[in-house]
Amino acid sequence: MPLYLCYCIDRPGTDALRNSVRPEHMAYLETRDELVLGGAKQSEEGESGGGSAFLVNVPDRAAALAFINGDPFTKADLFDSITVTRVRKG
Repeated sequence: MPLYLCYCIDRPGTDALRNSVRPEHMAYLETRDELVLGGAKQSEEGESGGGSAFLVNVPDRAAALAFINGDPFTKADLFDSITVTRVRKG
């Protein structure tokens, strides 16, 4: 199956929203077998950098979009932008 990178940037000023929805977001990720890797963006200092990245192993772009659209962060309108890109393991 192909891999897709879902790269998400938070809307400005949404730290409190991110923190309040995080438990539901983490519970969602724990149920997703297609998730290969996921995590919050970070600054060089190791602090949250206002976004998330997910690598998912799914049959097609539609499935990658379904994954990210089902995320509680997306449903809570946390993200300012979401980019979904097919990638290959190199």
